[in-house]
Amino acid sequence: MSKLVTIYGGSGFVGRYIARRLAQDGWRIRVAVRNPEQAGFVRPYGVVGQVEPILCNIRDDASVKAAARGADAVINCVGVLDEVGKNTFEAVQAEGAARIARIASDLGISRMIHISAIGASATSDSEYARTKAQGEEAVRSYIPEAVILRPSIIFGPEDQFFNRFASMSRLGPILPVIGADTKFQPVYVDDVAEAAVNALNTRAEGTFELGGPDVNTFRELMEHMLKVVRRRRLIVNTPFWIARIMATVFGIIQAVTLGIVKAPVTKDQVINLGYDNVVSDGAKTLADLGVKPKALEAILPDYLWRFRPSGQYAAIKESAENLRT
Repeated sequence: MSKLVTIYGGSGFVGRYIARRLAQDGWRIRVAVRNPEQAGFVRPYGVVGQVEPILCNIRDDASVKAAARGADAVINCVGVLDEVGKNTFEAVQAEGAARIARIASDLGISRMIHISAIGASATSDSEYARTKAQGEEAVRSYIPEAVILRPSIIFGPEDQFFNRFASMSRLGPILPVIGADTKFQPVYVDDVAEAAVNALNTRAEGTFELGGPDVNTFRELMEHMLKVVRRRRLIVNTPFWIARIMATVFGIIQAVTLGIVKAPVTKDQVINLGYDNVVSDGAKTLADLGVKPKALEAILPDYLWRFRPSGQYAAIKESAENLRT
């Protein structure tokens, strides 16, 4: 009988790619999510019954245990970029990760992959980064042989980074950014998934930092994105002191409107944008997991074309213009 893996957050941005790859490798997969009725799209990743969404709330012991029972391995892909209701950084990234690792250990499951983030640090000014570090520490304490993956900014068709700024580029001649000189090492989502699957299948151990082949500043990434979407915009860097004031005001508005008006940037995100997000010297990387990272140039046009002025017809129009000249 094929082995069973439970993927917490398996219908999310990263989790769905891991689920697809594991299904191709013959694993049976439980996709543990808060809303299984919205995760039905993962079923076709495998044959009938191979991939099944199930209800799970990682803030609840019984729910996490039910999802893990009988599994040969668990993968935790759950994380939040901003806090909403009870899904705080502490509840999800620290306590949630600890709960999954503790229960997996109690059930005798020794194979665990935990998705964290570059920049995770117990001494960080950012609560996001601190709780990521707390989650890592808890996972190691319960399952010392667990694999922890720390990706930089992850890009892909469903990302909240390039899609967001490409959408903003349609609104006017100015594209505002915070931390234009901050460096990133974007990594393709399917490369992260391949790393997770390879780590699971080879029984790797330890912490790996995942970054793509290139390091760019925020401004350079936006310049590249604008070339892909065929738009000319003035990239304006917002000073951090102004960004902090803006984030505070947006936070108040979001609280007063009970979340109806969502803050475009939070104070914690402003803090994170002040630090480079690149692979550390001497860290174990994608190469150590047998993955050759794909470059932005090879992937972005495949999903950002819809933000071009002519959308899917942009290439045809450009070709016609070349013929006329």
